[in-house]
Formats: sequence, structure tokens, C-alpha cells
Amino acid sequence: MKVENLELVNEKYNVFSSFVGDVETDTLFTFSAKDSLVAKGFEATAGSMILKGYRPPFDATSIRKMREAGGFLIGKTNMDEFGFGTFSVNSAFGIPKNPFDTERSCGGSSGGSACAAAIFDNHVSLGVSTGGSIACPASFCGVYGLTPSYGRVSRYGLIDYGNSLDKVGLLSFRASDLRKYLPVISGIDEHDPTSAVQPDLKLGQKVMKSVAIPREALMEGNISKDVLKCFEESIEILKSMSIDVEYISMPILKYSIPAYYVIATSEASTNLARYCGMRYGQQEGDLTVKFDDYFSSFRSRYFGMEAKRRILLGTYARMAGYADKYYNKAVRVREAIIADYRKHFERFDAVITPTMPFISPKFDDISVMSALDSYKVDFLTVPPNIAGLPHLSVPCGYSEKMPIGLLFTSAHWNEDALIDIAERWDLAFDVRHADVIV
Repeated sequence: MKVENLELVNEKYNVFSSFVGDVETDTLFTFSAKDSLVAKGFEATAGSMILKGYRPPFDATSIRKMREAGGFLIGKTNMDEFGFGTFSVNSAFGIPKNPFDTERSCGGSSGGSACAAAIFDNHVSLGVSTGGSIACPASFCGVYGLTPSYGRVSRYGLIDYGNSLDKVGLLSFRASDLRKYLPVISGIDEHDPTSAVQPDLKLGQKVMKSVAIPREALMEGNISKDVLKCFEESIEILKSMSIDVEYISMPILKYSIPAYYVIATSEASTNLARYCGMRYGQQEGDLTVKFDDYFSSFRSRYFGMEAKRRILLGTYARMAGYADKYYNKAVRVREAIIADYRKHFERFDAVITPTMPFISPKFDDISVMSALDSYKVDFLTVPPNIAGLPHLSVPCGYSEKMPIGLLFTSAHWNEDALIDIAERWDLAFDVRHADVIV
């Protein structure tokens, strides 16, 4: 649908945490951005009540570059609080609803971004991935989701979850948008040292010719029969495109989830320490009490349950006496995962798996999941994220009228191969629009 009637769209799908009143018609294109990316003229909450009222005085680098390229920012998209979640049900500002079925999740944590990409015509959305937060919602909402190499896109202006894991990327219904807008947001930024050392982004030079399938990824966890069926059909499509397909062994992948949650929560607990009720957002507290009491009572009031859980996990993992047992060991596991991927990229252009183990679940089913069950759902998307590798989710099938995603992971700085396969896939597979009604 056209980018108009944003208020009506938001009433039905809860896509945005904030949005414009009128859309400028003389701009080249419209875009939206996850609410953890700051933008002038918009509140930036990162899905948390603790940041309500925070209006940043500057644009994140990725948003600034999109605006300079002629884009008009229509709104900040709803998300899990600080990126903590797989289903976008942990937002303090309501839950974004899947455009294919409003009783189901958009995925997380960039759920609102994927929803916007699925709903609006000629629209691209900026998402952020830490452990799969672009690929997961792209799969659940039936759009293309590209997560670049760590450091390819500046993180300046991003409200961090995990500094060594966060990556800014793109979601769109059209594969061609990836080639068009990745160069716009990429590049070295003096404000972000993690973007300082990167090769030039070269597109149009790499053609994907071979892919590998880790046997362990298909055996790990409970992948639904429908997802496996679509995955097998996708393999046949790849073969028809003259792409060689081979099964490989990557037993190291089973350690990705525990290593990721140790690293991610450790970094998150450090990052969230800055929200003390005196500098950003909410500042309604009793200033007559001691700082420790003020700090604790304020954070207890305004942080959500999942944020509190991850702060506790991360603080414990990096405590004196436990850092070697947990955090430092997790870092060594990450290095082993990177080394294993590199070994296979000497022979193959990409590693492929399903993106998510099942179609988007209903909110009633999500409500009975334990925190551990929810964490385990990311076992297919966490490996490329913990390794900082570029990866792409493409729609590959449908079950119960809901989309299913296929995940391509390539070597560091090799986004070219992913964009090549996205465009070729778009010609070979009939991607369906959601029946959007407002």
C-alpha cells in the first residue's frame, strides 16, 4: 500500500513508536528506522519506558546518509526493549502485528521495521541485528533482510545492545533495494572506530556459485516439517540456478547460543548502566534519597522484565571470579566459530540454513514460552551474528499462508555475493504480498 494514512496503519499493526503527520511527496523515497537509531525530530526510546521523552539532537549516521540521498523518514519502528527479544513482545509501547496475520508476531527485535517493509510500497526500512534481529523478522514477515558485516555500516547514533555484535542493515520487499541502499549507508565514519578498517564495498563483481549446508544446523532444535520441506524445495531452486550444493559438518555451531548470550548480556548490562534517571528520558525520581537508592528504584520502575533479566545475567557473567569461567570462555568460542566459517568459505560462497525453525507463532503460544525456550529459537541466526558475518534472509515458501525464510551467510565483507543471490532469487521465486487492510 502507499505510504499514507499512517495513523490508521499504526492503529491496526502498531508498526511505529512515533511517526510523521504528513508525508512529503517531493522526496525520492521513503524509509523508516528502528527506534534504537536516533533521529532529529523523533523521540528515541529503543522500546523502553526508561527513555520515554528522550529527543536526540542529531541523526544516526545511517539515517543522515539516507536523508542526504533524498529519503524521507516517515517514522521510528516498534521493537523489543533495547533489542531484547525474538518476537517484539517486549516493547513498552505495544506489540507490532504481523501483516499476514495480526494474531502472530512480526519477529524481533526489528519487528516494526519488517512490518513496514512488508506493508508499504517502494519503501525500505533500517533494522539492527545483534543475534538475528533483522533475519528473524524478515523471515516472519516475508521480506528481504540484509545484515552486513560487522563494521560495514556505522553504529554512530545507535542505542547499543551489544557493542561487539550490533549491525545496522536493511529490510525491503524488493531485492533490488539492497543493491541500491547498501552503498548509501555503508562506509568509514570518523565517529565510529569499528567502521574504520574495511575494504571498499564492490557490487556486481561476485556471482554465487556454491553453497554449503551444515548438517548440525538441521538437526539442532526442532525445525518444523513445513520449514524443512520449503528448505528442501529451495535447494532444488538453487540447483536449477547452477549453484552447487553440498552438505558439511560444523559441530561448533551448537556452542553459539550459550556463547552469544554470555557475550551479549555482559555487554548489555554495561551499556544499560548509563540509564540512571539523570541524563536521558525519564527523570522522575526522589532526589532526596541516596544515589544507590535512587538508581535502583528508578531502574526497577522503568525497565521491563526482560531487560532486568539480561542485566542480571550479564552482571553475573562478568563479575570478578566468574569472568574467566563465562565471558572469556565465550570469547574464545566466538573465535573458534569464526575460524570454522573461514575454513568453509575457502571452498564455498555461502553457508545456508532455514532462517527460523518455524513460521511466526501466535501471541498465545509465545505467552507460554519460557525465557530459555525463547532464547533457543535463535539457534539458526545467532552463529553468523556472533561471528560478525554478512547474512541475508530471503522468502522461500509459505505454510498456513505465513512466510518462511532461507538464510545465506557469506564471508566477511562479501555482501556482493548476497546481493547477487537476492536478485537472482527474486526472479526465480514468487514473493507474496500480505493482504493489508486498514
